[in-house]
Amino acid sequence: MTILIVLVVVVLLLLFVGALYNGLVRKRNSVDNGWSQIDVQLKRRLDLIPNLVETVKGYAEHEREALEAVIAARNGAVAAPDTPGAQAAAEGPIAGALRQLFAVSEAYPDLKANTNFLSLQEELSATEGRIE
Repeated sequence: MTILIVLVVVVLLLLFVGALYNGLVRKRNSVDNGWSQIDVQLKRRLDLIPNLVETVKGYAEHEREALEAVIAARNGAVAAPDTPGAQAAAEGPIAGALRQLFAVSEAYPDLKANTNFLSLQEELSATEGRIE
């Protein structure tokens, strides 16, 4: 009888450990999937930036400082290692440079009315929302 009780306890313990392991693997896969979704959105934003810079260049020639800040921030993010910490550190300067660029655009009514600029700005805002 004692052997049967020990055997049942061992089997229950093995079932518990197996279920715990499977749960941890599921959670790890969920985290990996979440990071890959964030990575996709970060790359999407990096791909939109050159189009935005080209659109603004035509209207704001003497605002070269803001454009160069955006380009430098993007280059820094592209060169960053492919780890979540490094990407997060590289994304701060991009957000600041884009805010500066959008603030500069307020001084150019023609630029604010440009449909290409407006669509790029909307896409970047939507991408920012998905990243968050």
